[in-house]
Amino acid sequence: MKWKNPLLLLCGIGISNIGAWVYLIALNLIILDMTRSPLSISILYMLLPIATLFTNLWSGSFIDRFNKRNLMIFLDLFRAIFIFTLPFFESLFLIYIVVFIINIANTIFEPTSMVYMTKLIPKTNRQRFNALRNFINSCGFILGPSIAGFLFIIGTPNLAILLNSFALILSAIVILLLPNVEIKKEDILLQKINIALILNDWKSVFQFSKTNVYVTLIYVLFSLVTVFMTALDSLEAAFATEVLSLSDSTYGFLVSIAGVGIIAGSLVNTLFANKLKLNVLIGLGAFFTPIGYIIFAFSTDFIWASIGFFTLTFFLSFANIGFLTFYQNNVPVEIMGRFSSILGILEAGLIILLTMTFGLSAEQFDIRPIYILGSVAFLVLGLIIIIFVSTKSKRNYYEQVLE
Repeated sequence: MKWKNPLLLLCGIGISNIGAWVYLIALNLIILDMTRSPLSISILYMLLPIATLFTNLWSGSFIDRFNKRNLMIFLDLFRAIFIFTLPFFESLFLIYIVVFIINIANTIFEPTSMVYMTKLIPKTNRQRFNALRNFINSCGFILGPSIAGFLFIIGTPNLAILLNSFALILSAIVILLLPNVEIKKEDILLQKINIALILNDWKSVFQFSKTNVYVTLIYVLFSLVTVFMTALDSLEAAFATEVLSLSDSTYGFLVSIAGVGIIAGSLVNTLFANKLKLNVLIGLGAFFTPIGYIIFAFSTDFIWASIGFFTLTFFLSFANIGFLTFYQNNVPVEIMGRFSSILGILEAGLIILLTMTFGLSAEQFDIRPIYILGSVAFLVLGLIIIIFVSTKSKRNYYEQVLE
């Protein structure tokens, strides 16, 4: 396979990912400066799953019928425009409205880019590409906050927001250089998208789920991994600063260690892409990621906390790459947008429910026992996943076509 187009795609992903981190950190600081209320930040984080619940009811029908490259370009430019307007609002309510609109575009962009990647990258190269993509994202995890910090030194969070807008425009230009992967010349503007069609799309996804129970089950189980991680991560900063008494700068260094863990895991997967089986990747990630959370939950100092962070992010890269490749290989690209969007509703709902439960429990009780309980429950989920991916009769789902 020629790597020119995949590398261009990775470049676009990298630019967008770094910009997203700069945007997130800057927006946090802007809202905190306006309100001095942690609750206002919590509301900001709740807007994404709420946007997912609102959008995923119908977005899959659009994604699967629209030209993916054109839609990605449009969404990049759409987000750039709305992000550019954020620094000019003084009303918290208006900021929330604009962020909600941006999150709607984010929830459409993610499955759209997934379908495009699947069409662009041959099956023989998907695992290595996904490892490189994970590496690019992890670099953004490190570089994004660093760039944001530098921009805060020479300017303000508003400047960082504006530069992210330009980063999305640059990402759109990079995507414009990529090829059109659509086989059929279908365009959403030429089709009548209505409730009947959307309901029919839901039926097609349910029909696929009925005839491919194992694939759907693995997808749902991995969605639960995301749910647990999001809920536990919502307590992470409070646990580090209040329970472990880490300073803000020390906590920032701890987050950087987590980024190093992702980079290390991605590099291992990139180097040994053709030797690591998908079920092994998923199993290792599902087991050792919650182990990392448990180490962090029982930690009493920075050293053990950093060991926990590195462990969970190192093995999370295994789980992400293994599951993503499994998903691309076993869900037909024709319904991929609808499949991920519809099941994403379940994930978003559970994220809201479990995050609220963990948050309210942490308010009523100590944070550590809640964090420990959540981590142990996460480990039980990991063991369940290992059982399912180790089933001999299902090994064909994890077979790879090697060059």
